[in-house]
Amino acid sequence: MALSPEIVNGLLEGLQAAQQGLRSLLSWLGLAPEVYGQPAWPFAHRLSAEMLLVDAGHARRVLTALGASVFAAGLVLWSFFWRRARERLWLLAVAVLVLTPWPDANLLLTAAVPTSLHQSPSGFSAQGIVRGQAVYQQQCIRCHGTDGRGEGPDAASLPMWPPSLNGALLWKRLDGELFWRVREGMQGRGGVPTMPGFGHVLNDQEVWDVLDYLQAHAAGQMLRESGAWERPIRLPALAVRCRRGLSGEHSTHDLLGQRVRVVLPSAAGLPEQDPRLVDLVATARPQDAGDDPECLTDGPASMAALALVLGVPQTELPGYQMIVDRAGWLRARGLPGAPAWSEDDLVCRSGVTGPAVTKTNATPGEGLDALVRRMDAEPVRLLRGGFPH
Repeated sequence: MALSPEIVNGLLEGLQAAQQGLRSLLSWLGLAPEVYGQPAWPFAHRLSAEMLLVDAGHARRVLTALGASVFAAGLVLWSFFWRRARERLWLLAVAVLVLTPWPDANLLLTAAVPTSLHQSPSGFSAQGIVRGQAVYQQQCIRCHGTDGRGEGPDAASLPMWPPSLNGALLWKRLDGELFWRVREGMQGRGGVPTMPGFGHVLNDQEVWDVLDYLQAHAAGQMLRESGAWERPIRLPALAVRCRRGLSGEHSTHDLLGQRVRVVLPSAAGLPEQDPRLVDLVATARPQDAGDDPECLTDGPASMAALALVLGVPQTELPGYQMIVDRAGWLRARGLPGAPAWSEDDLVCRSGVTGPAVTKTNATPGEGLDALVRRMDAEPVRLLRGGFPH
């Protein structure tokens, strides 16, 4: 019997929290020295989340083992208060642990690096994405190519053909493990180097920036080729100015908890505001933002980052719209010239890949209402290396 998604998600979150907590404890004890700005993971292996997602039997065994361990620990703790039965309680605890069907260690653990649990400090900002694009063009393009497909001019001379950076590869690894591979390089069988390390060329922030750029670029390529953000992508952090609620310069992080409609104005003008959405006008020409936009972002980095996640050149941005859910995930895309929103525009959905197939002839208000209801009813979450982020 398959476990419910809620149970599996809870298990993944608990295991990740346990790993992070163990690392913090070891750091506090001085047993996990700082590496590249964050405490290192001092073990050769970490918990593997991927097998928990694909093998229900393995997930059940992990849950059973955790339950048995907690029960046995409880028996041992109880024995300190019930001295007359101490030996019996200890024997029962041992019996529970011996009889428990423990998961296969080869499935439970996977190889780790010192930065496996590192997390990006950059916040997936538009500025960082643009800086990362410049780093990519300077350091990576000759092998990985302008489009990230691994077909750069130097690719054929390498011991192994570079992988495409536009597919699921970026999401199969934890952020910290991608960071390690860029800093330290990669080796194939027999220790043959397949990618040089860039630790002598790039600082830590530049590595995180290029990883943010690759994520934004890959999301845009997925959207352009398949019609969907097949993996959830956050709205890049943009500098914004709002006329209500927020005064002065802020970031789109300050809009979390609200649904946001990102509008890239065209000659047709701005759409009518809707009370369910906070309108964020993004434009390279402030005069195109209307007389009193609810929120405005007009920096060149904002436009470059939005073009990347949409997978279009900046010159084609006018007329696009995007809807961001309350958690900050990009969920819906409106094409230039489209008459009204519909469920077809929900291009990031829970547990579904590919473009939406639901058709609707709803009026503008009804179409948006259906889209918002479905977006709220089907929250999404990002998995990196199998663990929730």
